[in-house]
Amino acid sequence: MSAARPLTTLRAIAVTATLPLLLTACGYGSEAKKDEPKAADAGDAGKKLSASEVRIGYFPNLTHATALVGLQEGLIEKELNGTKIKPQSFNAGPSEIEALNGGSLDIGFIGPSPSINGYVKSKGSNLRIISGSASGGVKLVVNPDKIKTLDDLKGKKIATPQKGNTQDVAFLNWISEKGWKVDPESGKGDVSVVRTDNKVTPDAFKQGSIDGAWVPEPTASKLVSDGGSVLLDETALWPDKKFVITNIIVSQKFLKEHPDVVEAVLRGTVKTNDWIHANQDKAKASANAKLQADSGKALDAKIIDPAWPGIAITDDPLASTLKTQSEWAVKAKLIEEPDLAGIYDLTLLNKVLKAAGKPEVSDAGLGAK
Repeated sequence: MSAARPLTTLRAIAVTATLPLLLTACGYGSEAKKDEPKAADAGDAGKKLSASEVRIGYFPNLTHATALVGLQEGLIEKELNGTKIKPQSFNAGPSEIEALNGGSLDIGFIGPSPSINGYVKSKGSNLRIISGSASGGVKLVVNPDKIKTLDDLKGKKIATPQKGNTQDVAFLNWISEKGWKVDPESGKGDVSVVRTDNKVTPDAFKQGSIDGAWVPEPTASKLVSDGGSVLLDETALWPDKKFVITNIIVSQKFLKEHPDVVEAVLRGTVKTNDWIHANQDKAKASANAKLQADSGKALDAKIIDPAWPGIAITDDPLASTLKTQSEWAVKAKLIEEPDLAGIYDLTLLNKVLKAAGKPEVSDAGLGAK
């Protein structure tokens, strides 16, 4: 299986791609072509694909760096032989799943919990996970004046992005393992779990209405820039310090009707991940340029510089960790025991990886039959 490599460990091979923070979305287009790795091309390169466009969803989060950089640098579009990309930005997993299930989205970058929920609610009929994208990038940040040790969390107000989302499930599981009690529906108990949109969390933290938050990047680093302290990096809780934070999913209908387009997108994401691993500083800037293009505002250096190294970019979906996250959601009584058989279809990804001379990745026994 291909390993997810923490971005900090890849300095020697320069893991990133972008512009200085003040540059705009026009970016490193010509340099991207020059630096792009020479992975194996498809045998039918140049052939017109079966769909005129592909609608790709993603979040404006650094944990979606593959999407941000791949779109910004044109590395995904380059593989599509004229098929147009129609990008769509989402702020929450449920809305992206709704778009996928409703037929207004074809492929999406999304976290494991929404992937599980979407698969289960459709009884396995609407989506497949076709690749990994990122690992890690989640931290518990607290007010150091109120919380100095993990035991100090008892009785405090800690934010998560949304009830039942990936970070919420992880935090509820951590609380349970401490022997503390919290009602998963209301969030009330030995710790008050306050479900707060990531856009609102920094202001809530500054105002003192929450004492900390279990959140992904760049929200975690925004809290640190506002005086917070990192009390726990979630990677410390996982074997090999790896866990899936972002998957790539596809509509089963689109996968069946346009496998050539899906394969081309995956060639683009694999090449994007290679480019990120080989161009660290450029990749960080490129992701920031895309965030600026989407939101009108780039991240300050004091936020993106500490946030970026904690995210590991990977093609591997780390399927066994998704299975664990599902077990945590069941334990928290947020979902019933799901049947995840068939949630993965890594056939096209492994074809792309093999063509590029890379090892294949595992679906942990949860692949489509």
